[in-house]
Amino acid sequence: MANIKSAKKRVLVTATKTARNKSIKSAVKTSIKKVEAAVEAKNKEEAQVALTAAISTIAKATNKGVYHKNNAARKVSRITKLVNEMA
Repeated sequence: MANIKSAKKRVLVTATKTARNKSIKSAVKTSIKKVEAAVEAKNKEEAQVALTAAISTIAKATNKGVYHKNNAARKVSRITKLVNEMA
């Protein structure tokens, strides 16, 4: 365990940031799963609504620095492609 005051603070700050990042990543994964579930159920309207919400969630995560912009773009591209390929 850390003995120096600044090192103790870094441990606390890192724990706080880790919890925040984990929560945001979880929200992104959940939103992506909602899109995939709507596509699986062949529900075009629900998929469109879920897609819009997922893109918004991913953008917010990217702006907060949780995801790299290319990673976010890849996620958005994949789920958009899923929805667009629905018949």
